[in-house]
Amino acid sequence: MATFDPPARPTTPSSAFLKRMDEAVQDRLAEAEPDFDLGARSPEHLQSWKDAEARVEKIRADLNHIVRDLHAHPEEAFEEHHAQAVIAGVLERHGFQVERGAHGVSTALRAEWHSADYNPAVHPAVAVLAEYDALPGIGHACGHNVIAAAGVGAFLGAVGSGSGRIVFLGTPAEEGHTGKEYMIRGGMLDGVDCAVMIHPFSYDLVSHVWVGRRTLTATFTGVPAHASMQPYMGRNALDAATLAYQGCGLLRQQMPPSDRLHAVLSDGGARASIIPETATLQLYVRSLYTETLMDLSQRVEDIFQGAALMTGTAVDAQWDEHPMSLPVRNNATLARRWGATQASRGRDVLPAGTLPDSQAASTDFGNVSHLVPGIHPLVKIAPEGTALHTTDFAAAAISDQAFEGAFDAAVGLAQTVADILNDPQLLADAKKEFDAAGGAISVEELLARETDQH
Repeated sequence: MATFDPPARPTTPSSAFLKRMDEAVQDRLAEAEPDFDLGARSPEHLQSWKDAEARVEKIRADLNHIVRDLHAHPEEAFEEHHAQAVIAGVLERHGFQVERGAHGVSTALRAEWHSADYNPAVHPAVAVLAEYDALPGIGHACGHNVIAAAGVGAFLGAVGSGSGRIVFLGTPAEEGHTGKEYMIRGGMLDGVDCAVMIHPFSYDLVSHVWVGRRTLTATFTGVPAHASMQPYMGRNALDAATLAYQGCGLLRQQMPPSDRLHAVLSDGGARASIIPETATLQLYVRSLYTETLMDLSQRVEDIFQGAALMTGTAVDAQWDEHPMSLPVRNNATLARRWGATQASRGRDVLPAGTLPDSQAASTDFGNVSHLVPGIHPLVKIAPEGTALHTTDFAAAAISDQAFEGAFDAAVGLAQTVADILNDPQLLADAKKEFDAAGGAISVEELLARETDQH
């Protein structure tokens, strides 16, 4: 009998593609010619930027404390009680009333300021967002401790910079969830004209692609039978689940290169001698555009229905245990102003499109950006090429670069908010761009359309 020696370990993935992609990125970096020159600026504009920086400088120790403390006490989605207390404590020490459990999410936060002459019919309202949840096992490997510090610093740094209203929103549960969508449904964007936040990264980018994400849990139900004595009396749920898995694999050939499907079989039976009565497949669907996300979702659903039909099983397909995340709609008008703030701080902030679209993840800020003009720029805190959600990035999130990144981001956001309050044309141009991109659309509207199409 021939012998078979199974592999002792998995093969090592080739790094050739990553190497080529890194080389392409370096070529783009060399060719990038960012233009964030705002031209001649008035003395009042220059002074408002100096004032915002000075206010953030006064609270630098507070921002460092947030970066350090949250990194040392990572908490997963919807469990961010310590982070909530730390952030609220800083805001309260600076004289602000903080609402805990804002907008229906227990670990959320809200604080706000408005000028003495604030008139909602005339003056803008800007939301500054901050995340602070961590990842299981590897803590702040996405750098949300830096986001939290930058958001707090931006809010405190922008206060008093013009006529209008500034809302600080602590938004939990971004990792694998959609805390912002729950808060949106609880009214967090009511009366808000635009929203700003940052995300740490290994490059300074004025904006980057973030794909939309939906989740699907499908349970196939068949008929159990003895797999040897009476297999013909069964209907195999595991066969249905594996056919659905393979169907998704075959679909990839017809998908746009930026789209993604990834799945796990979380239940497939208990014993090989019994034809499985149930099997469960959990799937992520990601796409670059809202329209393609919904189209890809429909194609996946067709595959699952087909797998059930082929095997004589039933399928219960449940979409979005947590609400979907939409792709980020980056507002170039506001992002250019952000780029100018960072260029003035000596950062080599890069224009959109410098990194390939294939290097994309998902964030629930996409839901915000489809309701109001928004920016979600990236701030360098790690060596170039360091990937998010790795132990290397977790280490970078407590480095000197992280402290400086949080400070520069806080100053930049505060200056951007100051410009929005003092320059009506800036917000008008941002809204014009937003309307041209499709205007406001909510997750609930998209789901209603999906239901009507069915």
